[in-house]
Amino acid sequence: MHDEYDIVVVGGGHAGCEAALAAARLGTKTLLITHAVDRIAALSCNPAIGGTAKGHLVKEIDALGGEMGKAIDSAGIQFRVLNRSRGYAVWSSRAQADMGLYQRYMKKTLEQQANLHVRQDSVEGLLVTDGKVRGVDSKIFGRCHARRVIITSGTFLNGLIHIGATRITAGRAGDAAAVALAGFFQQYGFAVGRLKTGTTPRLDARSIDFSQLTQQDSDADIIPFSFSTDKITQPLLPCYITATNAATHAIISRHLDQSPLYGGDIQGVGPRYCPSIEDKVVKFPQRQSHQIFLEPHGYDTCEVYPNGISTSLPIAAQLAFVRSIKGLQQAEIIRAGYAIEYDFVDPQELYPSLETKRTAHLYLAGQINGTTGYEEAAAQGLMAGINAARSCQDKEPLVLSRTQAYIGVMVDDLVTKGTSEPYRMFTSRAEHRLHLREDNADLRLTPLGIDIGLVDARAAARFGQRRTALQDCLALLQRTRLNEPRGTAREVWKRPGVGQQEMLALVPQLRDFAPRVLRSAEIEIRYEGYIKRDARNMKLLDDLERVLIPHSFEFAAVAGLRGEFVEKLSRIRPATLGQAARISGMTPTAVQLLHVFLHNRTGRTS
Repeated sequence: MHDEYDIVVVGGGHAGCEAALAAARLGTKTLLITHAVDRIAALSCNPAIGGTAKGHLVKEIDALGGEMGKAIDSAGIQFRVLNRSRGYAVWSSRAQADMGLYQRYMKKTLEQQANLHVRQDSVEGLLVTDGKVRGVDSKIFGRCHARRVIITSGTFLNGLIHIGATRITAGRAGDAAAVALAGFFQQYGFAVGRLKTGTTPRLDARSIDFSQLTQQDSDADIIPFSFSTDKITQPLLPCYITATNAATHAIISRHLDQSPLYGGDIQGVGPRYCPSIEDKVVKFPQRQSHQIFLEPHGYDTCEVYPNGISTSLPIAAQLAFVRSIKGLQQAEIIRAGYAIEYDFVDPQELYPSLETKRTAHLYLAGQINGTTGYEEAAAQGLMAGINAARSCQDKEPLVLSRTQAYIGVMVDDLVTKGTSEPYRMFTSRAEHRLHLREDNADLRLTPLGIDIGLVDARAAARFGQRRTALQDCLALLQRTRLNEPRGTAREVWKRPGVGQQEMLALVPQLRDFAPRVLRSAEIEIRYEGYIKRDARNMKLLDDLERVLIPHSFEFAAVAGLRGEFVEKLSRIRPATLGQAARISGMTPTAVQLLHVFLHNRTGRTS
């Protein structure tokens, strides 16, 4: 077969789904190739979406016209906001998902999308001529020509599973690895590394004594992920909390010689902020226990995910340490925990558009770029899909800045600094997190989504209504004067200890506004001074971002620029002076030399 498409997306995980939907919605004929259609959007590790900074990414995906927020609102079985004891800027939404419902929602969405075709097959290689990708070569359907290709291979490139001494070549449990495709990146000289991640054993809920455990329910004041969702209406389920203990740690310590992680069998670097239980025991010997969250897989299954005990120990050791934990004394393991190693491409091989520098018209998104997490993958997939489509239409790529979105922070970190370990998004990575909040993701990004054509008319109308409602709410608070010496309602809401309930009692008209609007109004009022100060700092950063560096620029021509800086700049090829300044090791003097040279040569900075 010799089909022709505008865009071929390889991989049906979270990055692939967002990439394919974005490309198709922007009017390009798109094909999604996945090795198993029934595993589209599988939650391969934990059954949850969101979390610290990850919730921000999901809101931004939704604000730009992506699908992840709608999917979790539809399939969520528990909703909570993390970091409530801290400032609003770091409040992060997280939801447990019914894994089956989530997959079916996304599969149905893909199947009903105009311009999008889905095919079950395995991509064995890419078609490249004259330095440009021209399509893919698949195992069953053969060659498929495409103007652009997006690879979202997740953990499948040379994937290798470890369970004790057992080795299984796989992309995840039960799925074949992408070995032939991995060879392409080595053949064409891409800088390829090896990373590792892992997952926990899955337990049978019928064998757990929940009466010994602490129950954790959803928040009472749920605000959905998607700005298009009014309310969560489905039944909600609790999670349960337990913890490891000294006996657990002793069992793990006795079996460390059987751990592929500590026996030298695993070469890939694992995620620092989501370590295995073996790592926790070895690296934190002073800790007497580690918390475990028992998370249900869904309504119609007995499988439970014990979040916090990722492991690659042999199955007998897994069962032994699991049964040493309170409430799990009789637990049965349905699926073994395991570690998986896989290839990734150094993200410094990419432009900020996520197109590769070595091969034109080829885009990479997700764990292939060294990230970890569903949300990070989905955000990259969205941007790759947008930019591949815009490239087909001879439009400039969409590149979000660090002042616009967490997505911008993540992509800039990856393409500028690279990564030697699985990259995870954190609020601390964002210099302007007071501005990049969950509640205002639509205010920051939906106008952009409307402008590029990804936000549909219905969502655009809802956005307009919400923006007007927020303006009306703030105006009401400004003009409403309370009994002296209180002043205006807006001034009163700035005072410590005055929350939403107090304001609703003082200004009953506020009850006409949705909870989402009231939360945004409260944040804008409470942090007004800080937000204004942050806006001034963002302008300074934006000034650097407006200093453009031509793609063919010869850095060696800059007098006084040291050789090490010339090498780094020539390899990374920063698009702006701001990006150049963030390259590891760059000095203010080097940046100033570059700035002066650019200004003298062009007489302008943007």
